[in-house]
Amino acid sequence: MSAAGTATAPTDRAGRRRPFDARLVRQVPAVRVRLALLGVLGVVAAGLIIAQATTLALVLAAAAGGELDRAALGGFVLTVTGRAVLLWAQGHLAADAAATVKAQLRADLLAAIHRRGPAWLSGQRAGQLATLTGRGVDALDGYFTGYLPQLVLSVTVPVAVLARLAFADWSSALIVAVTLPLIPIFGALLGWHAQAATERQWRRLAQLGGHFLDMVAGLATLRAFGRQRAQAEVVRRMADRHRVATMGTLRIAFLSGLVLELVATLAVALVAVPIGLRLLTGGMALSTALLVLLLTPEAYLPLRTAGSRFHASMEGLTVLDEALTLISEDDPARDADAGGRAGRAAPAVVGSPPAEIRFESVTVAYPRTTALRDVDLTIRAGDRIAVIGPSGAGKSTLLHLLLGFVAPTAGRITVDGVDLAELDIEQWRRRLAWVPQHAHLFAASLADNIALGAPDADPAELAAAVRAAALTDVVAALPDGLATRLGERGHGLSSGQRQRVALARAFLRDAPVVLLDEPTARLDGASEAAVLAGSRQLVAGRTALIVAHRPALVDGVDRVVRLDAGRITGRDLAAATP
Repeated sequence: MSAAGTATAPTDRAGRRRPFDARLVRQVPAVRVRLALLGVLGVVAAGLIIAQATTLALVLAAAAGGELDRAALGGFVLTVTGRAVLLWAQGHLAADAAATVKAQLRADLLAAIHRRGPAWLSGQRAGQLATLTGRGVDALDGYFTGYLPQLVLSVTVPVAVLARLAFADWSSALIVAVTLPLIPIFGALLGWHAQAATERQWRRLAQLGGHFLDMVAGLATLRAFGRQRAQAEVVRRMADRHRVATMGTLRIAFLSGLVLELVATLAVALVAVPIGLRLLTGGMALSTALLVLLLTPEAYLPLRTAGSRFHASMEGLTVLDEALTLISEDDPARDADAGGRAGRAAPAVVGSPPAEIRFESVTVAYPRTTALRDVDLTIRAGDRIAVIGPSGAGKSTLLHLLLGFVAPTAGRITVDGVDLAELDIEQWRRRLAWVPQHAHLFAASLADNIALGAPDADPAELAAAVRAAALTDVVAALPDGLATRLGERGHGLSSGQRQRVALARAFLRDAPVVLLDEPTARLDGASEAAVLAGSRQLVAGRTALIVAHRPALVDGVDRVVRLDAGRITGRDLAAATP
């Protein structure tokens, strides 16, 4: 399972869920002002509640005596209006905070995925990451718009009500002070029980999203082997498990609401009964009794509402923790990231060929395997080096190291004597042209796909790249030429045509260092010949590192390096066959 699918919800040292994750403020500084404003509005709301209860008590007491207290009535109307405006302001501010946090988290999640690079991403389930960044982050709406404002009110309102009750009737204030903690205690007990249910619900949703995306991506294979109905049944079972988990969470939430309502009702009754008895004996003024009876429910209401909304926001808290963990979690490729290199040394001339690239005792280790072991290799300007060896020998890892997709576990790579880890990775990548085994094409026009690495290229340069990559006949056959929009992953073009598009990208990039990762793999004879011709023209006069399985790619190189089990086992000074 991916890292995104294994993190736990935000908890304290005892394993209990925290109602607020402080990492959020550090990750999204813009939310600080909004949270501070929510706190200010919470204080204002507490004051308005006290004022509303006071004015209403005066109006009712005067009405009981057959009089109308116009001043108190006007104050009551103003406080009711003020609370309505305040409620709107809290909702608007909470929604704005939710939108700000979601936008920032999505950007940071994408940046974290980009930072880890393709090597890390290939080991994850794309569906789970998509669920986290999409449906998962949207679950924060309930947390910000429902729970967080009530969390603020559950602090400010009870304190203000207790202070006012202490001046009005200390015995009632004492009863409220003793019974008030029962609501968070019962809420916490139910919350601990609901924590596992919520995490199970989210985990099953992430698994469902990941499996469904995998199934859709491999639908052709499933149909070919007659397994589409079996997989549909698997998705149905996973969806049913998610439904059961969701209903279980809802049952706990409804039970929580019932318990909190019952506790609050009994607590209010403990205050109301003595108040009624004292009114009968004349031991308390009517206005004071009304004030106490009006304020007492207000003390419990924010805590009760926060407790019920906490369960509705649990999924958001779980997602928030997973997102922040993925964003802040250390990973081996972080030092190779552009963000970690900002402000450090960079190549003097972006487009100039490096005089020397040196691998010095480079080792790359993954959790379950070691891709490279103590590799020493020197690439000088103009060298054309072919890397051969069996599948899994570590050939592609060599290219990924130069691309900055992975970082050495041990050893280092230097460019003209400067450690690659000290270079600005974006500046360095501008000196590279990469043709992978499987060129990824986007759902955009053919011209946009070719100009991916040189978006400012003029039409003449684009046309020259098309001719150099032998794409002229492909473009002529398309309905709108270069303006033809391709399907997802280049749907509509054959494998050979996609590889020629990748070559055209490299020609247009016009970089001094070329990295070819077996560009002729799985091509027919005609397509292979076209790609070979374009590859030879591409590497002419440039520094090139070529991963090769077929003899034709090795022809004309200066050196051949053999890799086996991550180690260099042979070097030839002349072209050889793998």
